[in-house]
Amino acid sequence: MRVYLPATVALLRDLVDRNEFAPVGGTGFALTPALRESYATGDTEELEYSAMLDAARASLRLIAAEDKPFYRRVVVSVDVDATVRPDLDFSVVKVSGPVPLSSIAAVHVDTGEAEDAVREAAEVIDAADLGDPDAEFVLGTAEDHELAWYVPQEIPFLLELM
Repeated sequence: MRVYLPATVALLRDLVDRNEFAPVGGTGFALTPALRESYATGDTEELEYSAMLDAARASLRLIAAEDKPFYRRVVVSVDVDATVRPDLDFSVVKVSGPVPLSSIAAVHVDTGEAEDAVREAAEVIDAADLGDPDAEFVLGTAEDHELAWYVPQEIPFLLELM
C-alpha cells in the first residue's frame, strides 16, 4: 500500500543517519476504502493526492511541536503494509515500526518560497483544527504551495542545500 507519512526536515536528517524512517506514532495516510467512499468521483491518483495533502497538514502539526523548526512541510511516501484506522479520519492508517530506506518511494518537501506561509500555518494549526475560519485561510495559503518531489537518493543532497 502507498502510505504518506508526515515528517519534518529534522526527521529527514534522522532518516539519512539511520537509513530508515520512524513515523511519529506510526501514523500515516493512504487511499483507504473510507477515503474512496467519501468522494463521489475521482481516480486513484486524485484520491492518493488527497491522502498526501492530509499528511502535509499533519506535517504542520509536527513542525509546530518542534523547538527550532525548519519551516517546510515534509511527506515521505512509502510502500508498506498498514492497518486502516476507521476510528480516526478517512485516510488515517497505522504503520508498525520503522520503514527501511528501500521501501521509500519518494520524499515531498516544500520549496523555500513556502517557508513564510508554512511558518504562519504552523502557528495557527491548532486553531484551524478547532474550526477557526481565519486560521483555515492561513492554512490554505500554505497548502497553495505544491510540494517538490525527490527520489530517496536525492535526500542527502537536498538537506545539504538547506
